[in-house]
Formats: sequence, C-alpha cells, structure tokens
Amino acid sequence: MQAHELFRNLRIPELGDVREYVRTLPTNTLMGFGAFAALTTYWYATRPKALKAPCDLAMQSVQVQGDEHARRSTLLDSDEVMTYYYDDVRTIYDIFQRGIKVSNNGPCLGHRKPNQPYEWISYQEVSDRAEFVGSALLHRGFKRSSEQFVGIFAQNRPEWVIAELACYTYSMVSVPLYDTLGAEAITYIINKGDISLVFCDVPEKAKLLLSNVEKGETPVLKTIVLMEPFDDDLVERSKKCGVELISLKEIEDAGKANREKPKPPKPEDLAVVCFTSGTTGNPKGAMLTHKNIVSNSGAFLKVTESMITLNSSDIHISYLPLAHMFERLVQCVVLCHGARIGFFQGDIRLLMDDLQVLQPTIFPVVPRLLNRMFDRIFGQANTPMKRWMLDFASKRKEAELRSGIIRNNSFWDKIIFHKVQASLGGKVRLMITGAAPVSPTVLTFLRAALGCQFYEGYGQTECTAGCSLTIPGDWTAGHVGAPMPCNHLKLVDVEEMNYFAANGEGEVCVKGSNVFQGYLKDEEKTTEALDKDGWLHTGDVGKWLPNGTLKIIDRKKHIFKLAQGEYIAPERIENIYTRSEPVVQVFVHGESLQAFLVGIVVLDPDNVLKWAKKKKFDCSYEDLCKNKDFKNVVLEDFLRLGKEAGLKTFEQVKDIALYPEMFSIENGLLTPTMKAKRPELRKFFKSQIDELYANNHL
Repeated sequence: MQAHELFRNLRIPELGDVREYVRTLPTNTLMGFGAFAALTTYWYATRPKALKAPCDLAMQSVQVQGDEHARRSTLLDSDEVMTYYYDDVRTIYDIFQRGIKVSNNGPCLGHRKPNQPYEWISYQEVSDRAEFVGSALLHRGFKRSSEQFVGIFAQNRPEWVIAELACYTYSMVSVPLYDTLGAEAITYIINKGDISLVFCDVPEKAKLLLSNVEKGETPVLKTIVLMEPFDDDLVERSKKCGVELISLKEIEDAGKANREKPKPPKPEDLAVVCFTSGTTGNPKGAMLTHKNIVSNSGAFLKVTESMITLNSSDIHISYLPLAHMFERLVQCVVLCHGARIGFFQGDIRLLMDDLQVLQPTIFPVVPRLLNRMFDRIFGQANTPMKRWMLDFASKRKEAELRSGIIRNNSFWDKIIFHKVQASLGGKVRLMITGAAPVSPTVLTFLRAALGCQFYEGYGQTECTAGCSLTIPGDWTAGHVGAPMPCNHLKLVDVEEMNYFAANGEGEVCVKGSNVFQGYLKDEEKTTEALDKDGWLHTGDVGKWLPNGTLKIIDRKKHIFKLAQGEYIAPERIENIYTRSEPVVQVFVHGESLQAFLVGIVVLDPDNVLKWAKKKKFDCSYEDLCKNKDFKNVVLEDFLRLGKEAGLKTFEQVKDIALYPEMFSIENGLLTPTMKAKRPELRKFFKSQIDELYANNHL
C-alpha cells in the first residue's frame, strides 16, 4: 500500500468517539489524569523564573586600557570609575537628607528593652537631634572643619548614629573608639587625633577614659558626654581631674537653645578616621572622605540594582560593630532609601530573639555567625534519615541556584527550610557577608537554605569596606566576585612566593574613588600601603578566574622562611586545617632556624566529643586535650586534608599541641575583626612551641 493511500484510509476520531472512550476508563484513572493536569497547570503557573543577570556571567570583569594586569567591572561603560549613584547624594549628610524625603519622614532608628517591642524615632527627629548636638558643639567652640575630630565610644544604638550625623551636619569628623582595642590603644587614638570630647554610652567607659586622664596619659581630653544615667560620684571624680561630665540630654537642650544652621561637608572633606587594630603595634587611623564612602555604597547599589530595589519598608538589624566600616556602609545604603535600622539589645546571645521581634529584611553577617548557623542546622539533623533529607533538599535548591533561581517558597522550603528562615524573622531578602573568608560549602548551603539574595564581598578599611562583590545571578561560591564599579583591581608579582601577574596571580591592589587618603599623621605607613600611582597594596594574594572573578588564595603579610629557604604562608595552611571536623582554631608557626612547622590547635567543644567517639575515644573535653594518642589522630586528619588541598611536604605541620581555651579578643590573641594576633600568639605559646621543636628535633 502506498503511503498516500494509508493516510487516506486513516480515520480521525470525532469528539463523540473521544467521549465514548473516556466513559470506558476506570474512575481512579480519570482522577489520576485530573490530578496530573491540575499539578501541571499549577507548576506552569508558579514555576520559578531565573532572574536576569546584569552582565554576561562568563565575563564579569574586563582589562583596563593601558594596564595589562588591571581589570574593571563590566557594568561600567568606560574605564572611568563611578563616584556616586544618585545625583543628589555626594556626602553622608546628603544620604540622610534623601532618606528623610523618600521615607516621608517614616521610622528611622529603633531600639528595644528585654521582652518589649521595638520603639522607633522618625527621620526628622533624628535630624533635629543631630542638629541640636552639633549646635551645642559649635557653641562650645568646636570648628566647622574637617580637622575637628569627635570621639564616639559606644555600642550600636540610636545615639551612636545621632552623634555621628551631628558631626557630618557641621563638617566635623567622627572617630570611633571600641573597648576591644584595649586601654593603651584608646589612649593612643585620643592623643593622635587630639580628641577633646568623647561621646560614651555607659559609665564604665567613662571611668576607663577618666583613669587614663588621672594617670596623665590623655591631657587633651576635656569633655565626656554620657548617653546613660550616671551618679554624683562620677561627676566628682571627673571634676578632680579637670574633665567635664555631661549628659547627652543636656547637650541636646543646649543645642536646641543655640541652634545653628547646618554647614554640610563637601565630597572631598574628611568624614571618618577609622582606626584599624592591626596585628602588631599601635592602631592606624585610616582617613576616609565622604566621597570614599558615598562611592563605595553607590557601587553596591550599581551591582545589585537589576535584582533588588531597597525602599522605606526595608528593615536592617544592626549588631555588627559600628566602629568598623562594613556596618557603617550597610547603614549608608539603608538610610539612603528611607529604610529603618533596628538595633540589637547589646548582647549577642539575645540576637535570635531580636531577629524574631524585628523581622529584618536586610541581614549583614560575618563567617563566624554563618559557621554557627551551619553547624546548628546539621547538628539538629541527628538521624541518618534527617541528614539524608537535609542533603537531598539542599542539593535540589542548589540546582536551582546554579540556574539563577532564588526563592523561599519551594516544596523543600515548606518541609525542610522554613524553620531556618523563620529563625531569622522570616522576612530576610538580602544578606551580605564580608570581613573574612567563608567556606564555599557553608555559603552554598545557606544560600540554598535561606532562599534570599546573598552576596559575598571582599575589601578592607583602607578601601572603605569593599573592592569586589559577587554579581547577582552568579551564586557560585569559592570567589569574591568582580571589581566593584568604584574601583579597578590589579595583581602584582610576589616573586618570593612564586606568584606572577602574567599568570593571573599576585598581590591584590586597588585604585579608585573608595581608596583612603592615608593614615592619620603616619607618612611611613601610608607610603607602605599606597604606592606613587595611588594603588592600595592589600597584602592579600589573589587569582583571576576565567569568568573575571577574583579568588583570594594567600596572604603576603605574614609569610616567613624556614631553615631550608622555603617561604610559608601560614594563614593558607590554617584555613585548610580548620576544615577538620574536631577543630575550631589553628595557629601554624615556623622559624627561620627550624626546618619544619608546628601548630597549636583548639578543639571544637560542640563537635569533638562525637568525632572522638567514632575514633574510639570516650572521654571528656579536658581529657581529650591531654591525650597524646588523640592528638596524633587529629594530626593524621590534618595531614590528610593538607594532602588533598595540595600542600607540599614542608607546608604540613610535623607536630601539634592541643589547647583547651579559644583564642579570643578578651585574652588578647585575636583582633576586634577576629584576625589572629600572630606576635601575641607566638609569645603566649612559647613554651609549647619550644617543647614541640625539642621533641621533634631532626
């Protein structure tokens, strides 16, 4: 039979035939068809859509003309970096003025007492109070000048922002102090900045400042303004050493009676001197202008504009120290859009309660907090079935992430991740992490579990806060994104460590509108950080990935030589070893007269007992720290991780000592930004280090 005859003989079923066929089908089959059709319709109606990335994710940065090793953001139309985002916002004062307008004088700053709701003050009230405070300073003889420094020594709270805004309203400069610097460093900063007046939150901090005056260490300090109530004894004590103690309320009243017209700063004027703790010596005062801060916050808006638009209904939880630029920058972004800032109660242990009450939409985090969240989630998956379900659900959500989909309403969110999301208040839509490296495993899992836009940035105080940021749509981990639009990045050779810019590796250098003006009254340190062409040398070693993103792979500043001449970068080795399950902190040490490395290790109290049982050790935390056999098992795990990560033989530790207490800010072994104070660690563990070398002498 010919093909055309076959088609001629085919009979197309009529509608009646179809109906007849359907009537013959069993009821359960018909119900199955109906359910399938309904599910298909529902899926098509609600299927997630990938958000469009603002650039080609395979090419997130491009070479700058005339400099073969410098790169810029592809979001820029030319090699010229951006300096602002909104035409009417060129200073931090402008940021707040815009916030007043777009919020329609809505709620601005909030605080709460234990077991109470948040209480809010409006944008206009904050502005008025800042003018009162600033006017009072002028009435006391302070100058409208970027050479007039004012100290702020307080925890995050509304009065912190009011005092800072008072400075900017009259072109003065804020200088944050923080107690984790230590009394000696605070003395150094007050004298270095010629600071005659300091705003304090509590009497204890006023007492610390007064004791320095009493010792004759800070004769320049003349006035302390206290935010909290204080007693007559403190007033008497301050009088005796020639310091005026006055309440913030009195200052505001005086300013109200002598109100002056604002004298806003220019973009080039100094805004903040932010003292960075450093790991050695006295703190260094990074001088940052209004232009530095506005350009950095504007660059964040430029990168994220295609996927998130902030507005007056957004809420930010403020708990990261305001003395550091990361939190200050986030607040600039928030205030510029008329959103509100809710402060935590001042106790990090109550943060989860504050999150529940505040229900923030913006939540900046640091890796330490992310690690705790990750450990807590997996700690609750305490059966093989729960662990399997958690792994399976996270893999499904991670697959969506890879295709650019971010959501918190999937099947897996409803049955697995809703509790995690609810623990942060249930409304978070923007998270940012910075300040230190974060594990790719932790970041990828939490991006999936929390179902919100989650950015990772890299930078330092000397470039205001950030110089690179992940591009929306690229939710892969293991890199710190592309150059921000306010700066260029380049890599320069680090010959002694075998890193060469020609191979796409080298020290990360930054140049742009966010780079600081130098260190206060310290030409030598400024010259070390800023070269003659204006490039900031960060001390971090980076690598360009094929898609134009930056990966931080090493640290230049703390390298040392072993006896055989090999260079060692201890922080890289420590980062590898801290992946070991029973471990929370590691300090790797080497000396030029020794041929091998040793380490001091702090076991993780939350994980080590469970891990030890698997290895047939059933004893207390204290006993494990003293057990030589257990120490050797931990050492074996280190060597395994080092081998997997490609460490050379001389980069592996030969022996370790277990120590039962955490390195912390309080015991002087960590900086306020949680970096290791290596000289202090060397001194503190000298006897253990000497013993390790003696026991393993070649």
